[in-house]
Amino acid sequence: MTLPVAPEPHVPFADLASADLVVDKLYAGGAKGNTGDDPMSKLIKGVGNQGGFRYAGSPAKGTVRLVVLYTSGEDVDWPDHLDVQTGTFTYYGDNKRPGQGLHETKRSGNALMRDAFEASYGTPAERASVPPFLLFEKSGTSGRSVRFRGLLAPGGPTMTSDEELAAIWRATGDKRFQNYRARFTVLDHDLIPRAWIQQLLDGRGPLGGDCPDVWRTWVESRVYRPLLAPSTTVIRSKANQLPDDPAGRAMLEEIREYFRGREHDFEACAVAIWRLIAPSTGAVDVTRPSRDGGRDAVGIYVLGPMANPIAIDFALEAKCYATDSSVGVREVSRLISRLRHRNFGVLVTTSFFNKQVQDEVHEDAHPIALVCGRDIIDVLRQHGRTTVDSVREWLKQSFPQP
Repeated sequence: MTLPVAPEPHVPFADLASADLVVDKLYAGGAKGNTGDDPMSKLIKGVGNQGGFRYAGSPAKGTVRLVVLYTSGEDVDWPDHLDVQTGTFTYYGDNKRPGQGLHETKRSGNALMRDAFEASYGTPAERASVPPFLLFEKSGTSGRSVRFRGLLAPGGPTMTSDEELAAIWRATGDKRFQNYRARFTVLDHDLIPRAWIQQLLDGRGPLGGDCPDVWRTWVESRVYRPLLAPSTTVIRSKANQLPDDPAGRAMLEEIREYFRGREHDFEACAVAIWRLIAPSTGAVDVTRPSRDGGRDAVGIYVLGPMANPIAIDFALEAKCYATDSSVGVREVSRLISRLRHRNFGVLVTTSFFNKQVQDEVHEDAHPIALVCGRDIIDVLRQHGRTTVDSVREWLKQSFPQP
């Protein structure tokens, strides 16, 4: 007998106007079936109920007092992404079509981010003019419910200014245009009091008595205290290791088909994927084909200051498998046998890892990164490869067939 699943605790639609904001709390939408069901304009009066940028004040006049960043998580061309383990949130601006300038958008979202990131590098007085950003995400349940994901500050403790806010090129057909990719830090504060929200909306500034300490610290010294949440779920199901949308599945199949019949050539592609995931990867040498049809690689991962870095060796293996074929113990045991003291391993597959493999890697604390099909598609999307055509072009240009 299957027991009914209890509904998730949430703040009812009727109570939104007086509710505090609690990290990962669900805020219910209405039930009338129209735009009035959107909870945002009830939860934070004056910010509106449409678009990714919703704010109180005017970007043109420099009077924005508070910003809501809303993400549906459904736009594969612009894959907003929250890394809950590091507290980093990647958000794409609102110039998503050709024919207008980077800062000429209807909601002025890109201009707002430009000004906020610029002021973040200024004096404490200039940072005090940066409006607090509140992150909301569309709920995976029903209706228009939203989930509060945290208080955001522009930038981050380990990023350069170019990494924090970058204008990136995209193309629709043969027409090119630019949009922003912005990175924020979720600050370590679990509850945003209603009193602070009202203080901001009333124009009394962010630094009054109800201001969270993490925001005050950021304003006064640009010190970030990120909300770090190490994952406790280490065993992923097959479904969680493969793309869950048709476009993602088609992109993964495109990679598989490109290397069909010459799976050993997938090694170079696996190295390129690992570089996207781990940008500090240094030189990598591909070795001869192995008996099981794959190829090996050995490389270094670079740590420390540029003037005096250190290098950690790693070994990489790649398995270009169909999505119905898992990577098992045999393949991982082979990689483990190659690791030396203080080395680590990387195993990249277009498929998934079975439960036994994951259990053994984690229980025995083997230093091995397991990169599955979903990881491949996620990182390609984060770097602008969001369609089958763009993946195909990347494969042809980067790994030409003999």
